Amino acid sequence: MECNPILRGYQAPDGKFDRMPGKRQKKKLAAMLQFLAQQFEPGKKYSEKEVNEILNQYHSFNDPATLRRLMFGSRLLNRTLDGKHYWLVGEGE
Repeated sequence: MECNPILRGYQAPDGKFDRMPGKRQKKKLAAMLQFLAQQFEPGKKYSEKEVNEILNQYHSFNDPATLRRLMFGSRLLNRTLDGKHYWLVGEGE
């Protein structure tokens, strides 16, 4: 798992993120969310379950819902109004 060097302190030996950066670590949180966004295919729609499965491959702190919400709030992922489908935000979206 190749990611931003500033995130090394947040990774377990297996390469998964084992904790989230704190509230004051905005650059590190943004880097983590950006790395996670890169794991999604542009133009593909995902169910909530599929998003969780992808996120769970890269973290071990068992909170895909928070990551999903943060990615939506950071405009990295978009979703339908009912929250059933997600997709990577593209250029100009």
